[in-house]
Amino acid sequence: MTPAIPTFPTLLQRFFTQRLMQQKRVSAHTISSYRDTFRMLLLFAQKRLRTSPDKLPFEKLDAPFVAAFLNELEKTRGVTVRTRNLRLTAIRSFFRFAAYEMPTHSAQIQRVLAMPAKRFDRKLIDFLTRPEADALLAAPDMASRIGRRDHALLLTTLQTGMRLSEATSLRRRDITFDTGAHVEIFGKGRKHRVVPLCKPVADVLRAWLDEAATADDDIAFPSMRGGRLSADAVALLLEKHLAIAVAACPSLQQKHITFHCLRHTTAMDLLHAGVEQTVIALWLGHESIETTQIYLDADLELKEKILARTIPFDTKPGKFRPDDQLMAFLNQL
Repeated sequence: MTPAIPTFPTLLQRFFTQRLMQQKRVSAHTISSYRDTFRMLLLFAQKRLRTSPDKLPFEKLDAPFVAAFLNELEKTRGVTVRTRNLRLTAIRSFFRFAAYEMPTHSAQIQRVLAMPAKRFDRKLIDFLTRPEADALLAAPDMASRIGRRDHALLLTTLQTGMRLSEATSLRRRDITFDTGAHVEIFGKGRKHRVVPLCKPVADVLRAWLDEAATADDDIAFPSMRGGRLSADAVALLLEKHLAIAVAACPSLQQKHITFHCLRHTTAMDLLHAGVEQTVIALWLGHESIETTQIYLDADLELKEKILARTIPFDTKPGKFRPDDQLMAFLNQL
């Protein structure tokens, strides 16, 4: 007996519950990213095809339709090429799952899987110099509870290099003080790593947690309501403190600083301290050491030090001498 072909809504639900959650056990961050992709895709389909998501046939999700959706993201939402490619990655993952469930649609599925990612120019990363980082850390109002939270959050992130999702999900039980003070981070790809805390950072973090967190399960840097800070809330608090820090360090105006730039700053500090790339990759939780290469590419100061150690080529500057007038006449013929 031939098994029944699932409808698109059923297939999409299986993709999230069976494939992502049960089989691959992806992180909550990945679930959220894929969910947002398909939310936008279904809204686009509803607008263009005038079909509700529950009644959308799988056959309509062909390569031209997916391409039109991605183009719409770039034009109307103004997303970057990198974000566009992330949305395509989520769609490809769904179609790879569909290939097993709906072999009768293999031609349609293969055309979508063959869609290439869009190439883009890779810019050098932004990071904070030590004076810029000091100005940012001095910006929060230490007389207020929110200011003390923000100061502890920024300081801990600058020393540990945590990602945004790692910092906002950090809990009291993940932090150990006294001898061998450290933070346990459960990061991207379900990788677990332990990052040590220096004494000044540990003291600030301990003082903040004594004030804010009472139970081991409490969020280390909670929102006003005690829950996790959203990405937008973190972006707003960083923007607020950067506006204050600019007065003490005007060079901040020339940089586009995001929360992820604090992670880049951690890597640059380790690099300047002479730490090897393999150790930096472990510290930051990188999947591959090649990811750490971007910090070497962006570090002009380190390149200048390397240049100073090299032996210059033995050459002399030339001097332009015009041709003889008769030879110039002949050369022009």
